[in-house]
Amino acid sequence: MSGTSAALQPPADAVKPVRHPDAPAPGELLGAHYEQCFGCGGGQAHGLHLQARAGEGVAVTAEFTVQSAHQGAPGLAHGGVLATALDETLGSLNWLLRTIAVTGRLETDFVRPVPVGTTLYLEAEVTAVARRKIYSTATGRIGGPEGPVAVRADALFVEVEVAHFVQHGREEEIQAAMSDPDQVRRTRAFEVNP
Repeated sequence: MSGTSAALQPPADAVKPVRHPDAPAPGELLGAHYEQCFGCGGGQAHGLHLQARAGEGVAVTAEFTVQSAHQGAPGLAHGGVLATALDETLGSLNWLLRTIAVTGRLETDFVRPVPVGTTLYLEAEVTAVARRKIYSTATGRIGGPEGPVAVRADALFVEVEVAHFVQHGREEEIQAAMSDPDQVRRTRAFEVNP
């Protein structure tokens, strides 16, 4: 990425990321971490409905199709929607580490316009880990995994405890998520949102 800030450069003592032994297998669809998530949840009528799959190592692939509700300029995806798609894809990486983490910093390059109706193919990987900090990068391509680059991002995620969400989230949603009898859904609900 061009002009990445010093805050997104891993420190000298950072280590190579290690895929958790219980992480989903390569090729496995990760599914929504939370039904009401704008990025991946099915409960949002105008959400991205982004679908991510586990890749090799600590990497994921994802895709979403730009809908009319995602426009900024006429016929083109809003930059904030594209940043959301990158953030959601990058956040999915934490499932491969089996770590609860939130976005600390996201730097995005917008390389070319993305028209409504286009499917954006995203790839992301964790590049380094330093204590509670997780460094990662992502690329979004138009028309297929080998298509032209439209967007890129570098990110820093910070590992947190579930208490972070309980303290800052709205009580009704927190209680509903905590009451879910499905332990995996209950855990994943608190996976990636800041």
